[in-house]
Amino acid sequence: MPALHPLTTSSHPPPTWANTAQRPTTTFTPTNTTVDPFAAAASDLVNGVLDRIPLPRWAIYTIFVGGALLILLCCLCICVKCYCKKKKKKNMKQKEEQVDLKGLNGKTTTALVQPEVKDVDYGATKETRGKLLYSLEFDVALSELTVGIKQASSLKAMDLGGGSDPYVKVYMCPDKSKTFETKVFKNNLNPLFNEYFKFQISKSSLLKSTVVMQVYDFDRFTKHDIIGELRVELASVDWNHIIEEWRDLAEPSKFEEENLGEICFSLRYVPTTGKLTVVILEAKNLKSTDSGGTSDPYVKVQLTLDKRKWKKKKTSIKKKTLNPYYNESFNFDVSFDQIQRVNLVISVWDHDVMSRNDPTGKIFLGCDASGNQLQHWADMLSNPRRPIAQWHSLLSAEQVNSTLTLKKKIPLASKLPF
Repeated sequence: MPALHPLTTSSHPPPTWANTAQRPTTTFTPTNTTVDPFAAAASDLVNGVLDRIPLPRWAIYTIFVGGALLILLCCLCICVKCYCKKKKKKNMKQKEEQVDLKGLNGKTTTALVQPEVKDVDYGATKETRGKLLYSLEFDVALSELTVGIKQASSLKAMDLGGGSDPYVKVYMCPDKSKTFETKVFKNNLNPLFNEYFKFQISKSSLLKSTVVMQVYDFDRFTKHDIIGELRVELASVDWNHIIEEWRDLAEPSKFEEENLGEICFSLRYVPTTGKLTVVILEAKNLKSTDSGGTSDPYVKVQLTLDKRKWKKKKTSIKKKTLNPYYNESFNFDVSFDQIQRVNLVISVWDHDVMSRNDPTGKIFLGCDASGNQLQHWADMLSNPRRPIAQWHSLLSAEQVNSTLTLKKKIPLASKLPF
């Protein structure tokens, strides 16, 4: 029987494999944790995109953070701008509603009542439009009223450059049979006109009339802006002496003369060949003459020689429009010695199938014209072979006919009554 040796404890640690085999293994099992397949797919997609970018992750994150900050800064600037704009608009509205106490004399409280009413502008600061020096003289023997436009001063600047191209339009109310215009002064806020216009009117009609002097800012390609006007009731004038005075220009009256529309056309004259070319380009804001609120406009182009009708042509008809576009050209043979005696008459008509055509508006140019019409004609003559285009406001046929005063045709011998 073999002898049993007592167990001895060794100071050496047991081998590693023994510890590993004998040590109990613990496994981690998640409890109640589910993986979202959509989140996992999104994460894989983002990681795939980031892996394709040839930049380190820190650079990509820096770019993303910078872009987000830039977008946030832009949104903040937009909010601040909108807030400032709204605040400025509110301040302007409050400023408009304030009452200027400097315009009150302390003897009335009417100006302090309902300052928000737009029709009442008591105590409001008037806009400075400039001054006009004019003269009035009436010859009883000739039944003739002479209106003098002397000069203007400190006119309101209407152009972006801080200037204006002023001219004055003169007519009588309620009879608007004649309208006169001064010449245009380029870029001048203190023009010296010294022009006189004569109206044939009886003394009884004179006392019922009003002289209207309107100062406009000339613009070749857009509608002329009115700077201000003067209205002088002739019944209150002392006719024992010549009237000459400065007056402040007032805001244009709400009952302006009837707006018949505008027309744009170009003129070109070649002296060597005696060729006058008129191009009717377009018209806008024409007066409606049909019951449906539209028109069928066409344009007549007529030449008069020595105050008699000479040649005429017309454009095509544009159906149902108040803003027709033509771009139609007409050529006339006018020698150099005739061009000084020729007037060009442009008239717009509404075409009617069942009735007579209705005149919409009219205008004439030539050496007998005045104002913008004379200026356009002079520009054509001073720039030979070059087309000069300009917008013109249409006048009534009565106004143009009374100024043009065409002579009647001489009847043929075969049609004479004897």
